[in-house]
Amino acid sequence: MTFETAKDFLLRRARERGVEAEVLGTSERELTLSADGGRVEEITHARRGGVGVRVVDDGRVGYASSEALDATSLEWVLDEAIENAGLQPAGEAALVSGRPLGRHDLLGEGLSAEIEAKSQAIVSLENSLRDDSRVDAVFVARYSESESEAVLGSTTGADGGYRNGYGYLMAMPVMKQGDSIKQGADFDIAKEFHELDPTRTSQSILDRVGRHLGATPLATGRYRAVFEPEVTTVIVQLLLMSLSGKAVAEGKSRLAGRLGERIASELLGLVDDPTLERGLASRPFDVEGTPAQRTELIERGVLRSFLHNSDTARRTGQANTGNASRSYASTLGVSGSNVLIEAGAGTALADGLIVTDLMGVHAGANPISGDVSVQGLGLRVEGGEGRPVENFAVSFNLFRLLEQIEAVGTDLVWRPGLGGSIIGARSLQLDALSFAGA
Repeated sequence: MTFETAKDFLLRRARERGVEAEVLGTSERELTLSADGGRVEEITHARRGGVGVRVVDDGRVGYASSEALDATSLEWVLDEAIENAGLQPAGEAALVSGRPLGRHDLLGEGLSAEIEAKSQAIVSLENSLRDDSRVDAVFVARYSESESEAVLGSTTGADGGYRNGYGYLMAMPVMKQGDSIKQGADFDIAKEFHELDPTRTSQSILDRVGRHLGATPLATGRYRAVFEPEVTTVIVQLLLMSLSGKAVAEGKSRLAGRLGERIASELLGLVDDPTLERGLASRPFDVEGTPAQRTELIERGVLRSFLHNSDTARRTGQANTGNASRSYASTLGVSGSNVLIEAGAGTALADGLIVTDLMGVHAGANPISGDVSVQGLGLRVEGGEGRPVENFAVSFNLFRLLEQIEAVGTDLVWRPGLGGSIIGARSLQLDALSFAGA
């Protein structure tokens, strides 16, 4: 069966058995090409997907899934979901009231170029990097693309589907100048293959890694700082954990109970927008069938909303923002889509520190308390001129940091986030922070 026929089969059987059910079919296709020595060294092409059922019976929820779509397997999936629901304590869960949602292709022919063109692009990227005399080695030179599809239906009337995806070029060179050796990575991401430019990507990577050659230790002190977009992406991902309705419902968000309060500088605006035209993580509806909507999370520093699915909205008494997420094999969660820092007037730093990279964030950050202590790389700016610095640590509290923002950039960089979200990050200029150097 196809996802569509499997969905219809499961919904018909659920109605015959007198249970409310939501059927989600998801699939992912990934293509990766790696170059080494001027030729394509490896090609991997993977597809995975299946159908998952979420049953709600007397307020109790049960899940089951299968990658096989034959009638016997689908009957088992429905049996298992009903049985799993019966094992749960009585609750108040309910399916979202649904409606026809249509079929949407948000990708089109964007990734349809021939494999030869993609091979040429990645070889060109590697060659462009090796043409720079400072490049000692290229550890990774890669083209990857990801395409996803979702089909949804429920006994409450939801019915729809959509497709989206993107591709990217990335590389990780090692650069050497005298005794100074630096390694780093960067990538370029786009919705359509033809928008990617190996020459542009290689130059961006060379600039990003090469500027750290000759770095010297940073002197300990307090500096006015600018966080570049790649660093700001980390900040936004940590913040999103506290903006999740699931974290609020489970008592794990420091921001719980602060709707309508100022939590950041009035210069900060943060939105989640799944309706963004040509957005890398755009979607017409979430996995419960709630139509997509633009959600103001932080407006001029004021907390306006959390991200919610129907369950977290019910548990917290707040509005459902249409941010339900799950794959066919997972349980209901919450995630962002295109999460975007709104543009400011720009940053200007005559004296201070530009933080270009943070390292060890997963080990050095507590998303609940907001405490962060990590190593960094950067550029020490004096008299408007920057020089590379290293061997420093920066410690801050995320929630206090938000209050220290004194400028927001006009630049914009899109980077993959957690749970399928895409972060639209900009530079942030901050009042004096403490840095521990040599």
